[in-house]
Amino acid sequence: MKPDTHPEYHAITVVMTDGTTFQTRSCYGNAGDTIRLDIDPKSHPAWTGVQRIMDTGGQVAKFNKKFAGIGLKK
Repeated sequence: MKPDTHPEYHAITVVMTDGTTFQTRSCYGNAGDTIRLDIDPKSHPAWTGVQRIMDTGGQVAKFNKKFAGIGLKK
């Protein structure tokens, strides 16, 4: 390998959204820096499997109103 082509690889602290921390090695910042995560595997729906329906502009309410009676036979 060529000398002086790779960035410095050092230890940093990662702070999860719930406040837990862990040490890892990275090229980010300087040795001893801290990264605070806004999204992590403990809170993001892609990893937890828990989805929330966001009703932006009333689209979900409009859909529910339009198709409210379908499939309900008595």
